Amino acid sequence: MDTLTGLLDGPKARGAFLLRSILTPPWSLRIEDGAPLSVLTTVRGEAWIVPEGGTPVLLSPGDVAIVRGPEPYTVADTPHSPVQVVIGPGQICTRDGADVSRSMALGVRTWGEARPGEQHTVMLSGTYQAEHEIGRRLLDHLPTLLVRPAGDGTATEDTLVRLLTTELTRDDPGQEVVLDRLLDLLVVGVLRSWLAVPDGGAPAWYRAQHDEVVGPVLRLMHDDPARPWTVAGLAARVGVSRAGLARRFTSLVGEPPMAYLAAWRLALAADLLRHPEHTVAWVAHQVGYSNAFALSAAFKRVRGITPQEHRWLAAEAPAATGPVHAATTVVLAG
Repeated sequence: MDTLTGLLDGPKARGAFLLRSILTPPWSLRIEDGAPLSVLTTVRGEAWIVPEGGTPVLLSPGDVAIVRGPEPYTVADTPHSPVQVVIGPGQICTRDGADVSRSMALGVRTWGEARPGEQHTVMLSGTYQAEHEIGRRLLDHLPTLLVRPAGDGTATEDTLVRLLTTELTRDDPGQEVVLDRLLDLLVVGVLRSWLAVPDGGAPAWYRAQHDEVVGPVLRLMHDDPARPWTVAGLAARVGVSRAGLARRFTSLVGEPPMAYLAAWRLALAADLLRHPEHTVAWVAHQVGYSNAFALSAAFKRVRGITPQEHRWLAAEAPAATGPVHAATTVVLAG
């Protein structure tokens, strides 16, 4: 498994709720749901993303943006339009304090208001509600706002946006699974485009995978995290000295080899622990710890909670069944 596969294996929407919103200018939605990751894409027309305390960014037709939470942000027709609707925790939509989640419903996964004879904006929206649906390691490396402009080299994402637009208002059996996977693929496509841009802000460990020494070492760790790796053992596999590998790895990745491996193991463990059929002892052996106690000690030291507490929190994460903005926020103007 290469480092990119390990990173992009994270997004797994479960019961993602996507919404088409139809709004007539002036319009402004304040997103305060605390979601860890949101996706926005304009299909036709323009929309402004206004991060909390940040610079407004214009989304033109075909642009796709990823917003990292949980900080609030605003989506509007202009950066200065006063907020009309607030999207709060539990995907409750309020206007002047009154719940309008249902009163503004317009059909299958469609919401908002459009005045006849006037231009209006159509948006699709949804949000990953739980960190375990994305992966902590991915979230830690994302910028607050990531925009993939429309244009050359984005054919895959453009196709996915069209498919998502078509599938969104269908109500066929299994539709929820179709939307989940389309959403995940769109996120992965945008992230791949971001990582491929030179000097685009990709994390150091991603850039290091192209190094002739550090790259193979990263692949060894990702392919077999349960193996009792040592710096000396890894160095021998790639034909360099122990000290040489330690210096080169730390310089390129930003942390020593064993620190990177420990973080990767705990990230894998956190994902495996979401499945109740996996015992802590079984997970420990899968990721390179000798027993459940060793994994629990490391997990508690790094994440501040025990594996069992992590499992409980994941199980209690809110399902994306709210009337408006749930499992992944994608805003499509059309």
